[in-house]
Amino acid sequence: MTGPAGSPAPRRRGRPSRTAEDSGPGARERILEAARDQFAERGYDKTSMRGIAKAAGVDAALVHHYFGTKDDVFAAAIEVSFDPTTVVPAIVSGPREAIGERLARFFIGVWENPATRAPLLAIFRSALTHEAAAKVLRGFVLRRILERVAADLDVPNPQFRAELAASHMIGIAILRYVIQVEPLASTDTEEIVAMVAPTLQRYLTEA
Repeated sequence: MTGPAGSPAPRRRGRPSRTAEDSGPGARERILEAARDQFAERGYDKTSMRGIAKAAGVDAALVHHYFGTKDDVFAAAIEVSFDPTTVVPAIVSGPREAIGERLARFFIGVWENPATRAPLLAIFRSALTHEAAAKVLRGFVLRRILERVAADLDVPNPQFRAELAASHMIGIAILRYVIQVEPLASTDTEEIVAMVAPTLQRYLTEA
């Protein structure tokens, strides 16, 4: 379509035009996978929405349509590995006296799974070097996970306790998987669970 004097008609704002490739059921997943790869390779600061779109083979407008901003894409990448609808029931369900072990086993299990470890490494590395990425990670962990866990803890200062437990596990993740400090990096996962579970249990349940 053309405008006056044969000039191209201006593009309308809003939802991008949908090609067969863009509108397919896997478009959102391709964008998210490309975003994780871009964050891992380039870091948060150097990753752009246009670069994500190019890697996914879609128009940049479609990335904005699905996710809004780069922060939103980053948060979605976190949720791939830490889906709150899965995380919270896995932690708070079951016997109260084993909640520390469940938290430790779930968290380490996510990191030990190659499919979820790669995006987590990208996320944590970006958060360690860029404040905007760290802010997104903090907001997701605090609002989407810790507040829900805290709501199920019948103890004084439940959110503070949940944050202590999270800080313990995030510290282990950084040393073991990101920085790879020995001997922690090569210690058997069952030994780690056995060592940290009592501390997490105390954080979450002792009055």
